Amino acid sequence: MIDRNRLAALRAEEERRFEDLHPRSAELAAAAASSLLAGVPMPWMTRWPGSFPLSADRAAGARLTDVDGLEYVDLCLGDTGAMTGHALPQVTEALTAQAERGVTTMLPSPDAGWVAEELGRRFGLPAWQLAMSATDANRFVLRFARHLTGRPRVAVMDWCYHGTVDETLAVLDGGRVVPRPGALGPQVDVSVTTAVVPFNDLDALDRRLGEGDVACLLMEPALTNIGIVLPEEGYLAGVREITRRHGVLLVNDETHTLCVGPGGATAAWDLEPDLLVVGKPIGGGVPVAAYGMTAEVAERLAGPMLGHEIDVAGVGGTLTGNALALAAVRATLSSCLREEDFARAVPLAERFTDGVASVIDEHGLPWHVQRLGCRAEYWFCPPPHDGATAAAAVDEELEGFLHLWCLNRGVLLTPFHNMALFSPVHTEADVDRHTEVFADAVATLVTG
Repeated sequence: MIDRNRLAALRAEEERRFEDLHPRSAELAAAAASSLLAGVPMPWMTRWPGSFPLSADRAAGARLTDVDGLEYVDLCLGDTGAMTGHALPQVTEALTAQAERGVTTMLPSPDAGWVAEELGRRFGLPAWQLAMSATDANRFVLRFARHLTGRPRVAVMDWCYHGTVDETLAVLDGGRVVPRPGALGPQVDVSVTTAVVPFNDLDALDRRLGEGDVACLLMEPALTNIGIVLPEEGYLAGVREITRRHGVLLVNDETHTLCVGPGGATAAWDLEPDLLVVGKPIGGGVPVAAYGMTAEVAERLAGPMLGHEIDVAGVGGTLTGNALALAAVRATLSSCLREEDFARAVPLAERFTDGVASVIDEHGLPWHVQRLGCRAEYWFCPPPHDGATAAAAVDEELEGFLHLWCLNRGVLLTPFHNMALFSPVHTEADVDRHTEVFADAVATLVTG
């Protein structure tokens, strides 16, 4: 239903508008290109729309301002890292106070016990450890699972994403496990390390785990990084039954699905994982993550954790669990990501979903908008059933146009897909601004 020639022409217009609006960002990007690989500190920053990346000047609450002085309604929120809103006063105060007392000592701080107890209260798992990122936490958990079970492989969902963990950058190509497209220099052959199964397919999971070589299943309760793919009725209960029957440890990665509530999908949906990983927003934007486990798993790991060579076990990091990060987590969890915060944020995501759906219906488009807690996302197809279907539906030309159209009109979406995330500091006016901009974009594209 989309005229691709018209789409290309509109995209070119928006590119010119972007360049006219952001001369200072263009200058900084040109200067950075001489010393930064690809002109950015991290490769994925090249995924933002526009011919060069914006440079941010400041961010507070639900607003971001770039170096050209343009302000945006921020519906990206650091791709979940700032899900609490930017520049939390409580975190700023805690960081300042702790920095004056020292940042890193390789010793526990008084905040450590409080953080572990609060995470246990929220997620229902009694024993916790810290990491610098969810990638690190996932990597450590996979090591523990292989150690505890003596099995060589891990299992993941097709088209999942769990950070830069080598074993998880794998997808299915027919019946073969192959590296995920775009994965650079795979460390090992993922067909040797990893089993991959489609999301929402219990029969495939049962068959694969029945081979007896899988240590753990690492999964999101709902797929998010290929776009939101929700579990079907009874699916997660079936996953738990199958993993237990085959002696496979179940690991929930709640780094993005924390958007469901204070204890993520695990608490909201009464799930019973053996281990759980959470990162990004728990530090109010400060790099930190955590992983929890059942009492049984903790008891089995107690011996190795006290071993003389635990410092070279492949689990750790000199700056991990530092006092500054723990102070940030305590300040964040004591003042944010609570029931009352989600009670404000989730209705905003519902309002966003309704607004986008009304535009789609008005134009009779075969598109869809999906919501998970305070996160929502639109698709240019019916709702996908699994990761492969979601990946096949990606329309980079259409996504690029809509992202750039929104950005040029003061609305910032997550660059990797059409995701909007809501915090307690967003307002209904912020939601309605996106609906207005989205409606104008679709009308211009479809009807002119």
